[in-house]
Amino acid sequence: MAKHRSQLEIERKYDVDADLPTPHLVGVGAVAVESEPQTAELVATYYDTEELRLARQRIAVRARRGGSDEGWHVKLPPGEEGRTELHWPLGDGVQPPADLLEVIGDELGDGRLVPVARVTNVRDTRVLTDAAGFELAELCDDHVHSENLRTGASDAWREWEVELLSGAPDSRERRTALLDGIEAELLAAGARPSASGSKLQRALGL
Repeated sequence: MAKHRSQLEIERKYDVDADLPTPHLVGVGAVAVESEPQTAELVATYYDTEELRLARQRIAVRARRGGSDEGWHVKLPPGEEGRTELHWPLGDGVQPPADLLEVIGDELGDGRLVPVARVTNVRDTRVLTDAAGFELAELCDDHVHSENLRTGASDAWREWEVELLSGAPDSRERRTALLDGIEAELLAAGARPSASGSKLQRALGL
């Protein structure tokens, strides 16, 4: 049985115009260094039942190729702060691990997983670090193309995603303050809070 790992994903997303320059964030809170952007192409196939039983419960199952977290992922519904994301090795990228199916068994019921969407994302990632070298957060500049595999519809958009990293503040109040500070800079640069809860929700038109 493939062993999975778990992490709490705390992030915020923003819609941005195609030609909007990405702002520099040094000086926001404890941010002292901003890395040069690292580019990766991420291709994720999302799985659900024919009637989208999981998506309607805010659960996402995907097989992602590319990037540092390539593999099978399950994103559970949002909690008080962020949402839990579970990771498994990619394997053949077609057959989900048995352990994954056990995790979502109650929500899946008698349904069968089928591919419902494909999201291709060219991502530029900048890591924000404090003066002591701790990685606080990353700013991802995402150029996204989605395909709804149920209807044939497609979409393309750009978004910014800010996600806290392991060196983020150790209290919820300070984490929120860091995110609020970054958000103020992004909104001032022309970003807008995302109109969709996730790339999958937008791809499926939910």
